[in-house]
Amino acid sequence: MGELAVTVIGHDRPGIIADVSEALARLALNLSDSTMTLLRGHFAMTLICTGEASASQVEQELAPLTAQGSLLVSVREVTPEVTPVGAGEPYVLSVHGADRLGIVAAVTRVIAEAGGNVTDLTTRLSDGFYVLLAQIDLPPGTDVAGLTARLEAVGRDLNVGVGLRPAEVDVF
Repeated sequence: MGELAVTVIGHDRPGIIADVSEALARLALNLSDSTMTLLRGHFAMTLICTGEASASQVEQELAPLTAQGSLLVSVREVTPEVTPVGAGEPYVLSVHGADRLGIVAAVTRVIAEAGGNVTDLTTRLSDGFYVLLAQIDLPPGTDVAGLTARLEAVGRDLNVGVGLRPAEVDVF
């Protein structure tokens, strides 16, 4: 059983998720991981699928969705990765303030230097106000107080507020 990464981007319209997921279901592909969002009116989706279909079969099945030129689809084989249990402690990073160049680069560099891994990151800009929310995994034993101080120093340099807190575990 293979694993494929499918990326779909383009102008938003109702039904994109239904169209893509139906096409993948016709090929008996299971959606094992996904993220979908709107970015200033543009749809962006990345899926990890498992099954027997090849990348070229998926591209062929999704080709009708790209025919009008409003969507771009990319499919590639990926190597399954096992997420190590207990590999990191989950935290939420928040940044807010006036928009300025380099916010994402500066705060993610501090996280990377601490050995942290960004697992999800969203930014929004509205009327000049910038908001960044990120889920991060920190290595066990990380000096969280020291990391917070470094992030706050970067925030002061950029004139933005920065917060770091333990993530709450989602229960479904």
